[in-house]
Amino acid sequence: MIGLLHPGEMGAAVGRCLANRGHTVLWASEGRGAATVARDADMILSVCPPHAATDVAWAVHGFRGLYVDANAISPGTAREVARMITDSGGRYVDGGIIGPPPVKPGTTRLYLSGTDAGLVRAVFAGTDLDARIAGTTLTAASAVKMAYGAWTKGTGALILAIREFAREAGVEDTLLAEWALSQPSLEQRSHGSAQAATAKGWRWVAEMEEIAASMSAAGLPDGFHLAAAEIFRSYPRSQPER
Repeated sequence: MIGLLHPGEMGAAVGRCLANRGHTVLWASEGRGAATVARDADMILSVCPPHAATDVAWAVHGFRGLYVDANAISPGTAREVARMITDSGGRYVDGGIIGPPPVKPGTTRLYLSGTDAGLVRAVFAGTDLDARIAGTTLTAASAVKMAYGAWTKGTGALILAIREFAREAGVEDTLLAEWALSQPSLEQRSHGSAQAATAKGWRWVAEMEEIAASMSAAGLPDGFHLAAAEIFRSYPRSQPER
């Protein structure tokens, strides 16, 4: 049996992939808490906002099965979660999901790393979620997720900041006209970034902070993604986008 903690839109889609493959999925929900899932499951899959990853792992402290953390967390945070699990006798696999909720084949990858990564990949074989081995180190999957999000979401925050600056300076229409001439994809990208930030920006604050921590740990500047976190934190959900 596979326990799923704490499924939102992404987690629910991942759970359906497993259920459709014939696995018994235990959902943490009102009436079935994390401790109950940990008692009954052989494997636990954590899919939650990144700021909650360590709390979710602590909620199943003492779990002795296979724990898969598939959250957008830094390699450093992943190692912290791994210690929580392994110190109490459990086994840990690092994970990172790239793509939308998996509702059809070919859209979404689950990167995995750690000694038991191959076992988890086998569990997802034949499902709409394409499970792949990220590398040989324990936290390779988190590193892939951080590197990928650093570009996709980090540049999205940059575009939002640029348009806000142009708007405040009274030159937004001129900038959009220039983009149409020389960078035709940017205006459409900025619309998509604004819509995504309105819906999910609150969730990306912690992810940008995790990316900043990853950069700092690698001896690289963390300011890019700390600034991106501030953009998503302050982005007004009610802001009209034209």
